[in-house]
Order: sequence, then structure tokens, then C-alpha cells
Amino acid sequence: MSGTTEAEGASTAARPRLRVGEIVSLGKPGITALIVAVAVGGFLVAEPRAIDLVRLGLLVLTGAAASSGAAALNHYLDRDVDARMRRTRGRPLPASRIGRDGAVAVGGAALLVGGVVGATLALNPLTGLSIALGGITYVVVYTAWLKRRTTWNIVIGGFAGSAPVLAGSAAAVGAWTPGALALALLVFLWTPPHFWSLALLLRDDYARARLPMLPRMDDAAFSGKVVVVSAALLVPAAVLLAATGALAWPIGVAVIALGVVFLAATWPLAREVTPRAARRGFLVSGPYLLGIVVAVAVSALLVRSGVSAGW
Repeated sequence: MSGTTEAEGASTAARPRLRVGEIVSLGKPGITALIVAVAVGGFLVAEPRAIDLVRLGLLVLTGAAASSGAAALNHYLDRDVDARMRRTRGRPLPASRIGRDGAVAVGGAALLVGGVVGATLALNPLTGLSIALGGITYVVVYTAWLKRRTTWNIVIGGFAGSAPVLAGSAAAVGAWTPGALALALLVFLWTPPHFWSLALLLRDDYARARLPMLPRMDDAAFSGKVVVVSAALLVPAAVLLAATGALAWPIGVAVIALGVVFLAATWPLAREVTPRAARRGFLVSGPYLLGIVVAVAVSALLVRSGVSAGW
């Protein structure tokens, strides 16, 4: 009896303790929050005058579920790569703090499918399709196919960040409006300078993991210039968004100004790639996108209060 008890105790000690925090981290809550915020931005751009809070709430719930599921599948598919990178080797799967890899994959797929089906039934099929396109792009096209094969991975995979804008527009009015398409383009163009700045900062880490995340892994100076050019594209994208008439006119000016600020933050990379310059570009990129979403929300308030949209 004593031997059996000791064996059971050893087996229990060997199994990783399942913690709520570890499970939550698999859904990448920070990224999921940003994805949901972008979806809300698409909703408000499409229909700033009559905001249906019930539909908005359903968008948030289904979008968060799908995003969390896609993130969990990303954890599962990238567990070997994550183990080779200093930045990611402490994640639950490579660190063996969650021992059931298959359960993570099943749970992630269930959340992703549940989000898509829920959006389709509770909102409309176009919303479900938009969420599905984002999830498939992130999990299948980017993570499973392109990430380890080509430097175009983040460019093509960037559509995953644009899809929530389309889902928001579809949830609001049942269609992809010109304003939402322009905002989706802006998010698409934001993705490369965001991730390439990080890749420049951690290029040894990415090289160790054998991930081709830069325009040219062997030429940091060239890659730095490409980051600046890609950031510069956000300015005309902001002009296009303002030109669709989807924003109150003062906010159109503000989103253009935000693009100029982001470009200024990345500009030192055109002269010399240093850790400080790369870190600045990466750290500014997140607040930039959040600032765009806040600007869209403020625009909706202004339009509802009587300020004219468009220039």
C-alpha cells in the first residue's frame, strides 16, 4: 500500500499543475483584446450614427472566442519554434507547464469554430465568413504554411489582422463598407512595420529559430529601410480612410497625423539599425493602432452629436 501511494505521489508531482493563468495565456489576451478593438473599429466606421449595442456585444463575444482559439492553435503549431527562441521559450507548451498538447489543439479549434458559428447564427453569414477568413489566414496560411518558408509570411499573413475590421462592418450593416475596407487596408499595411521592427530588435532570436521574418535576414540595413517605407504607406492609407467620408472631419486629420508620428518613430531605422531604433518602432506601433481605434470611436461620437462626416 505504501509503495502504491508513493508511486501515485510521484506521478502526480511529475504532471504539470494546470493553472488558470496558463490556460488564459494560450488565448494571447493582449492580442485578442487588440483584435476585438479593431473589430469594434470596423463596426463604428460602418455605422457611426445608430450603434446597436446588442450586435456590438455579440461581435465582441464571438470575435474574442475565435481569436483566442486561433491563438491557442498558434501555440500548438509553434511549440517547437517557441522552444528555440528566448522570447517565447517560457510559454506554457515549450516550457512543459501544460502537458496535454492535443487538448490545447482541440480546445483552440472548438473556440475558433464556435466563434465562427456563433457569429453566423447570431449576426449574419458575412460576419461569420469574415471571422473564418481571419482565423484560417492566421492558423493555416501564416502559422502552418508561410511562417517557416518565406519572408512574405507576415505580409500575406497580415490579412488576419484586417479580417476583424471586415467582421465589424458586416456585423453592423451586413456588408463591407468603403470606410471599413479602407480601415482594413490600413491595418493590413500596419502589420509589416510592427512585426519587422520586432524582428530587427530580436534578429538573433529569429535566426536561431530559423524563421525568415525580415525582408532580408542577412542585410539589416536594407530591412531597416523597408520598415520605414512600409510605415510611410500608412500615411496615404489614412488619407484614403478620411477620403471615404467615414470619419468626422477633425478625426480624418488626426488619423493622418498619427501616421506621420509612426513614420517619425521608425525613421532612424533608415539611417542605422540599432536596438534602440528598432525597439522604438515596435513600441510605437501598438499604441498607433490603438490610437486609430480610439479615433474611430471618437469620430462616431462626434457624428452622432452632429459633426459632419467627410471633408
